[in-house]
Amino acid sequence: MKKIHYGYVIVICCCLIMGIDIGLALSCAGIFYQPVCESLNVPVGKFGLYMSINYIVSTLMLSVAGKMIERWSARWLLAGSSALLGLTFIGMSFASQVWHFYVAGGLIGVCMAFLLYLSFPTLINRWFRTRVGFFMGICSAASGIGGILFNPIGAHIITAYGWHMAYIVFGLMILVGVSPLLALLLRDRPEDIGLQPFGSNETQKEQRKQDGTDYAIAIRQPAFYAIFVFALLLMAVSTLNLFIPNYAKGLNYSLEQASLAASSVMAGVTLGKIVLGYINDRNCMLGVLTTTLFGILGIALMLSGDNGLWIILAGAFLFGWEYAGVTVQTPMLVRSVFGNKDYAQIYSNISIAIAIGGAVSSGGWGLLADATSYRFILFVGIAALAACCLLGIVALRRKQ
Repeated sequence: MKKIHYGYVIVICCCLIMGIDIGLALSCAGIFYQPVCESLNVPVGKFGLYMSINYIVSTLMLSVAGKMIERWSARWLLAGSSALLGLTFIGMSFASQVWHFYVAGGLIGVCMAFLLYLSFPTLINRWFRTRVGFFMGICSAASGIGGILFNPIGAHIITAYGWHMAYIVFGLMILVGVSPLLALLLRDRPEDIGLQPFGSNETQKEQRKQDGTDYAIAIRQPAFYAIFVFALLLMAVSTLNLFIPNYAKGLNYSLEQASLAASSVMAGVTLGKIVLGYINDRNCMLGVLTTTLFGILGIALMLSGDNGLWIILAGAFLFGWEYAGVTVQTPMLVRSVFGNKDYAQIYSNISIAIAIGGAVSSGGWGLLADATSYRFILFVGIAALAACCLLGIVALRRKQ
């Protein structure tokens, strides 16, 4: 009987990180806004600054984190980050002033640099030579599944026992359900346990070790900067998701109908992450085109949404594929252009663009919409995705 490759255990660990750690920290963050703000008597905008601090600290931390995960043990860095995240959640349950959440946001940002941006892209690239995109898609999709599962659970705990208890339960779920398993099961590289990456063979082993571009050379290449801007714009457009329900309500749809649009986006994200991974295993160029053109088509349909709710829902679903591309298409583009050799360090620098794009655009779109309209920012989104498409093509054509 053929022995199961240990790479599949690594996939399970990455799914735990994305499904529970990231699912609880990011996908479920919204359910705490209203109860915490009412309890502390602060406006939502003031409380929500802790998420901006999260993005800013992640941005500042990423370059250092990329070097650390190449030099030191990814196993202990990820297990430690998970444990710190769980402890931070428990600490948030004792918060009595809004600045306590700002401190927590900084700690979460440190954890996110490792857990969100570097965990599965780095480990999947180390452990797999084939089906890399598919497994990246599976791991990335776990965060959406975690949000689907844990949002109603968290809402029930908040309703029945209060937000303090919900933070404690979430923290314990991370500390008990994820951190020990990462410390027990994760391994840094297949060579550490006498294996080759999945899909390799003995004649390829030495060649694969050297496959790719040196970090010092990569950051001087035009393709690096093309991907950097690609990642920034792709992330910026994905945050338009925050404004789709309000746009739908502006077209005289009910709140319930507008919420269906948000659900359609999440459905597109979940399916898109898996399918984009599958596509990129075969052709990265096709992945770039699918990500950007589906996004453009989705926004165009939503701009025609006054002709029927089904058009809004179809557009939102296709837009979800653009959203999925942030965590699937971007790392696959980096891998396709620069290879495996210094992947973690190169991708950590590209991830700075993702963090900057999220931090700036999440508030920037709202200010632009206030000055113009929701339709205008959707048109800007189309233009940004067209630029993404061109940048992705340029990067692939200039790869070493």
